[in-house]
Amino acid sequence: MKELNGETALITGGASGIGLSIGKRLAEAGMKVVLADIEIPVLEEAVAELKELGFEAMGVYCDVSDMASVEEMKNQVEETFSNPKVVCLNAGVGFGSPLSEATISDWEWVVGVNLWGIINGLHTFLPAIREMNEGHIVITASIAGHVSVPNLGPYSATKFAAVSIAETLRQELLTENSGVGVSCLCPGFVSTNIWNSERNRPENLLNKSLDELTEEELLQREAFMEWISSNAKEPSEVAELVHQAILDDRFWIFTDGQHLEGIKSRHSSIVNGDELPWPSPPLIDI
Repeated sequence: MKELNGETALITGGASGIGLSIGKRLAEAGMKVVLADIEIPVLEEAVAELKELGFEAMGVYCDVSDMASVEEMKNQVEETFSNPKVVCLNAGVGFGSPLSEATISDWEWVVGVNLWGIINGLHTFLPAIREMNEGHIVITASIAGHVSVPNLGPYSATKFAAVSIAETLRQELLTENSGVGVSCLCPGFVSTNIWNSERNRPENLLNKSLDELTEEELLQREAFMEWISSNAKEPSEVAELVHQAILDDRFWIFTDGQHLEGIKSRHSSIVNGDELPWPSPPLIDI
């Protein structure tokens, strides 16, 4: 998609982190930006920031796991701006737990946001984009959608699914000779609040055992967050990659090469029928 100026972009999970940075970058490219999020106070601050910079922007409350909420978001976007030609299905939550300890509520929460958020978004916005035969869809997956590691089972399962959905959509649109592009964003470690996602967890899906972490587990989590703070990419760097991928109609967006050897090792084990490679730090410590 070569011309972004004057068109509408929608970003779910747009109030902070990667989503907000994508919104800013697309606004700089001349797009009217819709930030959708479940965290209303932060969303209001994000929209105010964009407007203060002179950009056309609006914020919409949306629970991406709820189809009715997504459809209501679509109505608000169309009333204020127009059908979005760029849709970034970016909303996601982070969750770490051994599979043996994950509760059904854990699964319902993570799958609801990370997977159903994509399904609901595509069901709602894809038909209009296909009919326009112009636009771009960005699906946020993760390195965890390419490499499985201990303690990330529910999260990784949704991200593997996100990769598969993005690949399938890309292939289907190519067979139609469609003018709609698709990108699969696979961030490594990025400095965001995703590992503090519990702040937005619905009360009916709470896991009260998470409030009972041992001192050792709390120290491990603190050490990991310090590592993230020192080594992670900035969201603005990721947003620049997304902007360029939209312009170039590039499918894969990897934020760094740090995890590529792990992906190659996994693929090699598949081709050769070998044992799975041992995950390397810091992934194994999540």
